[in-house]
Amino acid sequence: MSEIKPFQTLLYATNLGTCMRPVFRQAIHLARIHKAKIIMLHAVAPIGSTGSAILSMYMPGKEIHDIEQESMNQVIETMRERLKNYCAEEDDICKDKDELLDKIVVSAGNPADVINHYAETHGVDLIVIGSHTRQASGHTMLGSTARTVTQHSKVPVLIIPNGG
Repeated sequence: MSEIKPFQTLLYATNLGTCMRPVFRQAIHLARIHKAKIIMLHAVAPIGSTGSAILSMYMPGKEIHDIEQESMNQVIETMRERLKNYCAEEDDICKDKDELLDKIVVSAGNPADVINHYAETHGVDLIVIGSHTRQASGHTMLGSTARTVTQHSKVPVLIIPNGG
């Protein structure tokens, strides 16, 4: 029987929503226990074929690429700013954030696909994701991204209730 190894790399998947605090709190807690690094990942949905077609009618490809790159950089900056604001409010949670947070990544694509692909290709040991629950007819439902990630992931997934 193989030994269960401690987690070394955690993938904290975020949609940048305000309900993600419990998820980040849990990722930090687990990283401390396992002496692991956290990769913070946000997936940006692509603009789609109609939007791309309209843009390409008015701009050369290089300009579109530059705009996309600038948008990704702005999202990364937004993630850093939100993290900074959160840590200012929750100092005890974030006291060793700089040691635990390895990198911030923004990638374009379907969120569940981006999360699973990143986890598989970057040696992630555990995906930490919010449930994004919704109430329907008195039943709690798992959000589509969390559900799809758990159905297709090749690494363990920890779903944290976040009341979204």
